[in-house]
Amino acid sequence: MGRATDDIEDLLRRHAPQVLGALVRRYGHFDPAEDSVQEALIAAAGQWPGDGIPDNPRGWLIRVASRRLTDRLRSDEARRRREETAAALTPADAFVAPPPGEDPAGAGSAALGRAPSEDDTLTLLFLCCHPALSPAAQIALTLRAVGGLTTAEIARAHLVPEATMAQRISRAKRTVRGTQFRQPDARDRDQRLAAVLQVLYLIFNEGYTATAGPDLHRTDLAREAIRLTRAVRRLLPHEGRVTGLLALMVLTEARTPARTGPDGELIPLDEQDRARWDRTAIAEGIALAEEALAQGPAGDYQLQAAIAALHDEAERAEDTDWPQILALYDVLVQRTPDPAAALGRAVAVAMVHGPRAGLAEVDALAKATGQRNHRLDAVRGHLLERAGDPDAARTAYRAAADATLSEPEAHYLRRRADRLNGSDT
Repeated sequence: MGRATDDIEDLLRRHAPQVLGALVRRYGHFDPAEDSVQEALIAAAGQWPGDGIPDNPRGWLIRVASRRLTDRLRSDEARRRREETAAALTPADAFVAPPPGEDPAGAGSAALGRAPSEDDTLTLLFLCCHPALSPAAQIALTLRAVGGLTTAEIARAHLVPEATMAQRISRAKRTVRGTQFRQPDARDRDQRLAAVLQVLYLIFNEGYTATAGPDLHRTDLAREAIRLTRAVRRLLPHEGRVTGLLALMVLTEARTPARTGPDGELIPLDEQDRARWDRTAIAEGIALAEEALAQGPAGDYQLQAAIAALHDEAERAEDTDWPQILALYDVLVQRTPDPAAALGRAVAVAMVHGPRAGLAEVDALAKATGQRNHRLDAVRGHLLERAGDPDAARTAYRAAADATLSEPEAHYLRRRADRLNGSDT
């Protein structure tokens, strides 16, 4: 029963942005449309475990959400008239279930534009990155509407209170209210692309390493980010940033089978069984990374993809080309002030020039940012351990464990600290 419930939850998460896109396309009214979709998802979660999953789950969700939304809209005569106008302009087959045997998600369609659900999700993605919204609001709204993250998850990712994030998302919804639901033209699309890619990157990161909870990896989010990035690439096949981001995701996700042990415990990169890595995905990712670098000047995603490719190409941890990785990080940190890139560079410095050199970089980063976080303390612990200072390493590991909301990360960090204390629990 637990597995069936998990399957239903995955299915609902995958279809939620498609259903929301269909409703916004037909009716507008972003905020009440999202409320209606949430009600449909709750109804499905209650009915499907007992009644079984419908043959066309997306169609079922659209019908239920549409009924809930029209009930809301009929309470106001002006809204009813807008509903009728919008419905008259909607193609007659927009809400018709696909023929038997046809993929309701449109995954088998070779060309963008032949899969209405994918089109709706992609259009919703660009709508959430409307230029009238601030970058922070664009990211928050997209993570909520397209990525399926809860407000609490988004707040944790941005280090702000949940109430603050809820207000930010509500304001963003009000801003895009009444916006025509269609793909932006080429100029608008280019203006929104950076925000779209950043959102997809954040969704993938939350999936690859969950910020909180009992699981290290949220497969649904990581796969959804990759699926959406593939859709954007079909729209913009010659855009190096898009190709680079897809390469980065594919190369990173390829390591997933080796990241956890039998009990879900975290296994760090240098200790992973690389025979378990997905070599087919690595081959695809390397080809994408090479293509991205050939498509124009190397941007952030292309550089990160090149770094990921160097890690994945190494058959053993000791075979990793750290000098080349450091050279790529040097270029990356010159382009962006991202603390995560600077922390990655500190690790590369340690691998090339020794742990003390890496520690100096970590300490400089902490001073420059004026704050500490669990990832910085975890790196400090690792480098202090390599430098032969077990007491300081143990303190750093425990500080990192206390700061993270991820249970697998906390367990791993405490185990490292205990091992330095002479006990391995």
